[in-house]
Amino acid sequence: MASIKPLQDRIIVKRFESEEKTASGIIIPDSAKEKPFEGEIIAVGQGKVFDNGTRVEPTVKPGDKVLFAKYAGTEVKFDGEEYLIMREDDILGIIEA
Repeated sequence: MASIKPLQDRIIVKRFESEEKTASGIIIPDSAKEKPFEGEIIAVGQGKVFDNGTRVEPTVKPGDKVLFAKYAGTEVKFDGEEYLIMREDDILGIIEA
């Protein structure tokens, strides 16, 4: 089975599914759904490399649930699944339970 390995400070995120209904029970059609800005990290690169050659390790790890910017990353489809590939800078925060 093939896999994707992100390079440098890039991260692969699987976006959470959007809600099918509102809190009051109204069903939302696909055309009106907004894509959620939350997801789970699937894979993380080795970190950012600066001009002087030092590498900074990423602060996130696979399995972390995160919030990210609305237009963050690039959508890719791999093995029938949709993912976002983004830089660590695009992550706004880690969701802690």
